[in-house]
Amino acid sequence: MISGIINLKKEAGMTSHDAVFKLRKILQEKKIGHGGTLDPDVTGVLPIAVGKATRMIEFMQEEGKVYEGEVTLGFSTTTEDASGEVVERSVLPDTLSEEVIDQMMATFEGEISQIPPMYSAVKVDGRKLYEYARAGETVKRPVRQVTIYEFTRTSPLRIEEGLTRFDFRVKCSKGTYVRTLAVDLGAKLGIASHMSRLVRTSASGMTIERAMTINEIEEAVARDDWSFLLPIEAAVGDLPKISLSQEQIEDVSHGRFITIPSEEPVLAAFAGEKLLAIMEKREDSYKPRKVFKD
Repeated sequence: MISGIINLKKEAGMTSHDAVFKLRKILQEKKIGHGGTLDPDVTGVLPIAVGKATRMIEFMQEEGKVYEGEVTLGFSTTTEDASGEVVERSVLPDTLSEEVIDQMMATFEGEISQIPPMYSAVKVDGRKLYEYARAGETVKRPVRQVTIYEFTRTSPLRIEEGLTRFDFRVKCSKGTYVRTLAVDLGAKLGIASHMSRLVRTSASGMTIERAMTINEIEEAVARDDWSFLLPIEAAVGDLPKISLSQEQIEDVSHGRFITIPSEEPVLAAFAGEKLLAIMEKREDSYKPRKVFKD
């Protein structure tokens, strides 16, 4: 069985499921999963777990993400991004400035409430929201709590044809809808808006600079070059890490509780350079939640 982590650079026009399906055929491996869904129009880092490494997927999905994109002020769309139909237009106020936008963006940092867009895969009463949207039906959407660690403008304002555009960077928790962030920013400014471009530049500790496309991976496999397959340790990302003593290694290998001087709810426990287990805090000790053996 092939096992490891792939730092995939997902291209526009494919779903995360499409990417997994194609990799199954290329690698001839059925046990493959992704560490965080990307919308079809969004490009960038899509962590992929193969073989035994799929046991790390839930932890990969917990990781925070970093995105870079563009907000367009002046009109909103049905999907909250550039793929939707225009639903509202706004005249830009004379008071709009970089300072005003920066001040408003700063108000989103911290824990915030979001209402998922109608064109999303969130389920309500057993149906996905986009299914209601495509049927022309409305439904009450659940409010979710997410954390925005950073939301900053990264370019000057670009003003053209009655619209204002600017680039941004956001670091956020899992479950954040960045297109909704763009729409809510516009709402606070009193302007119809949408997210006109988005790239995920980092996820699960992996960056876009080292990511590979499906075609590049296929070409590497054809050359029998498997260097793109990273060890399972690459999936640890920002999880707190601890090195185990020989006695602790023995205990953890047999599923026993151990005492660790930490208050972290979850830890990545290492035996030397190798990931041995994911440890979960239980009162005054830690229980091996998942143990990885050769």
